[in-house]
Amino acid sequence: MRAIIIGGGIGGLTAALALHAAGIEAHLFESAAEVRPLGVGINLQPHAVRELTELGLGEALAATGIATREFRYANRFGQTIWAEPRGLAAGYRWPQYSIHRGRLQMLLWEATRARLGAERVQAGRRLTGFEQEGAGVTARFADGGTARGEVLIAADGIHSAVRAAFFPAEGPPKWNGALLWRAVSWAPPFLTGASMVQAGHRDTKFVCYPIGAAPDGRLLVNWIAERRFPADTPWAREDWNRPGKVEDFLPIFADWRFDWLDVPGLIRAAEAVYEFPMVDRDPLPWWTQGRVTLLGDAAHPMYPIGSNGASQAILDARFLALQLATHPDIPAALAAYEALRRPATAAVVEANRGDGPDRVMDLVHARAPEGFTDLDAVVPRAELEATVMGYKRIAGFDPETLNRRESWSVPRPA
Repeated sequence: MRAIIIGGGIGGLTAALALHAAGIEAHLFESAAEVRPLGVGINLQPHAVRELTELGLGEALAATGIATREFRYANRFGQTIWAEPRGLAAGYRWPQYSIHRGRLQMLLWEATRARLGAERVQAGRRLTGFEQEGAGVTARFADGGTARGEVLIAADGIHSAVRAAFFPAEGPPKWNGALLWRAVSWAPPFLTGASMVQAGHRDTKFVCYPIGAAPDGRLLVNWIAERRFPADTPWAREDWNRPGKVEDFLPIFADWRFDWLDVPGLIRAAEAVYEFPMVDRDPLPWWTQGRVTLLGDAAHPMYPIGSNGASQAILDARFLALQLATHPDIPAALAAYEALRRPATAAVVEANRGDGPDRVMDLVHARAPEGFTDLDAVVPRAELEATVMGYKRIAGFDPETLNRRESWSVPRPA
């Protein structure tokens, strides 16, 4: 079997590695002429780390990212609403990593080229169309070239050309009124030194976590400043690399100085800031047509709440490879892939639209907007725990379920 993968992002590269590990010939085509380590930080939840570890990338991840030890919610005064251990400290068999998106992509890119061969991993190949005929599918590219295989996997992002061909009347992504400013800054360690923090509430939020360390002890901190605007405010096409202006949002966070973190100081320390409107798309009624299917952001773009976008793409890739390797024919494999992953990711998309686990901050802000002296009197711990744990179950990374789940690696003959 030969698989054509469109898109060299995290999902597409993981798909290439997973297919190769499953004994399936994969060819990957990326539209960008040059793959560079762009973007800022992301989190890889333990369920995604498990899949990458089973692909032999565990040591590389450990050397590239920061193993997250704690997750904490706080209000805009820095008062703790919820704190919990993460990764191995939380009882998972796999860590959680905070990592630079670009460095992760390059790690996957180089691993894919090394395992598949450079000739099967091509940049500068933008898809313009595809045709299915008989037992195959042919991809057409802007340079006039073509590629033929038995299955085509579209991992070409939120502006997927394949998704647009499937659903030509869908229109642009949907904006929820929130604008994000993202950057990295060097700063002293805070809290555990490997903590991920979200502070504020639905309308005004600050997120930060370390993604690297310097020999002098400083941390490279990824941060996100978020502000919600009226829904009719105009916005430009989303682009992770569109420059933003500090003066547009710094005044909002000017007095967010906690005894454990100086938010305005962190913002001022950034060399470059990127602006991004928070967008997603509605869950689809189907992903697959014949021998062509969607994966990752092409299938289920979601708000960056709960740190699940990249992780869900990795899960897609691994489960799809397993189905293609173990079903008697491609249509049956794609049907099994979609039957599990489409409803699972639709549930995450909808949960993120409802603010996912971040609702604990909204509950506290609604009941104690000026802060609190007794958190239990504001929101009982059981209510907070139900919100946080409920999201983990929806997203597929509550510790008990993940630790017990069978591997998605292709079984090897005895």
